[in-house]
Amino acid sequence: MWWATLKLAIRNLLLHKMRSSLTLLGTILGVASVIAMLSIGEGSKQDALDRIRGLGANNVIIRTVQPSSGPDAGGSSGTQPAMVTTSRYKVNAYGLTYADLRALSQLPTGESVVPVMMKRQEVSHHRNRIAQAKVLATTPRLRDVRSISVARGRFLQSHDLETMSNVAVLADGAARKLFGFSDPLGQPILIGGTAFRVVGVLTERDSGVARAGQAEGGDANQDIFIPLDTGRGRFGFLSRAGSRGSREYDRVELTEITLAVASGESGKEASDRVVPTANMVRGLLEKSHASKSDYQVLVPLELMAQAEHEKRIWNMVLGAIAGISLLVGGIGIMNIMLATVTERTREIGIRRAIGAKKRDIIRQFLLETTVLSAMGGVLGIVLGIAIPIIVTVFAGMKTATSVSSIGLAFGISVGIGIVFGVYPAYKAASMNPIEALRKT
Repeated sequence: MWWATLKLAIRNLLLHKMRSSLTLLGTILGVASVIAMLSIGEGSKQDALDRIRGLGANNVIIRTVQPSSGPDAGGSSGTQPAMVTTSRYKVNAYGLTYADLRALSQLPTGESVVPVMMKRQEVSHHRNRIAQAKVLATTPRLRDVRSISVARGRFLQSHDLETMSNVAVLADGAARKLFGFSDPLGQPILIGGTAFRVVGVLTERDSGVARAGQAEGGDANQDIFIPLDTGRGRFGFLSRAGSRGSREYDRVELTEITLAVASGESGKEASDRVVPTANMVRGLLEKSHASKSDYQVLVPLELMAQAEHEKRIWNMVLGAIAGISLLVGGIGIMNIMLATVTERTREIGIRRAIGAKKRDIIRQFLLETTVLSAMGGVLGIVLGIAIPIIVTVFAGMKTATSVSSIGLAFGISVGIGIVFGVYPAYKAASMNPIEALRKT
């Protein structure tokens, strides 16, 4: 009986191909929009989480922030940099210092403390130049806290710091700009007019992760690393604040300090100690930076939790918006089925007259709506999978289509088809066979 009813439902739908196709269109677009919007939303949130994970879930990152230039720019006058003025020039001193580095090294929960001093310098090799390249003077421990991978050569080593060696490690993008297809290992480069020898090249990082956590913006694939003491000795702490002719300078000792949190002796995970450690860092820096808002404390673990929360809310919003399309498709199915009931009054009357029961009529019309919604769901899945792929290829956005979103969209489409088909089916089954035959 079910098989015979199903064949009858399919035949009735094929009798009105155009009408059935237009009815399918609403369901197709609804299912496709649900899958596509959830895929795009999921991809963007995964991209954000990957960027945050690139900072290290067990790290606490403290960065130098340039204070506001005056009371009207950001609040009280206490946020202004400390100024040292002479007859020749003016120096604005702010940010993290080596004293902060020594104090943070004493925290009991810290496994390692990694300082970074960033300088903007012109870097060149023969005719190839990078204007305002980001040069990071740091220690070998940065490789561990940032999960840096070396493709060729080596990273900075402890003896490079001890001897203040003029060695440099190039990120993949910087190596390609300076050397093209040539091998940079052992080759000289000029950083701000000082000669350095290239000892290593890093593996290219994902573009999203490479841009994550950059204190001064830009792409981590363009970074150049040198030993911390070498950078301090060669370039100092001063940098020109304005144009080339300006007599105002900024004095920043350290641009960033990364504190890697260690696991507890009782087996407590490092991630459980990150937030308490961050609170200790804030309390410590508030004492030494009481009159200046010249630092920022970033906790990637907190950012990950916030991103996860926003991801859930965003998916709910996208799902609700896309669900409206499915609802509209269900209304279209109901409208068409009501019109079909009116057109097939004679058929319903004849079937009832020869012994068909109400449940048989209900079964027939419900199967028709189910077939419509199921076909729309299948075609919508195909379109919904194709849209994120097209977006990724042509727009470069990261997308992630999950089986759960496909199952959710298909289930809702079939469910809406059945729900909106109940009333037309019940109306058809409630017809009096004598009255139905009389109307014809």
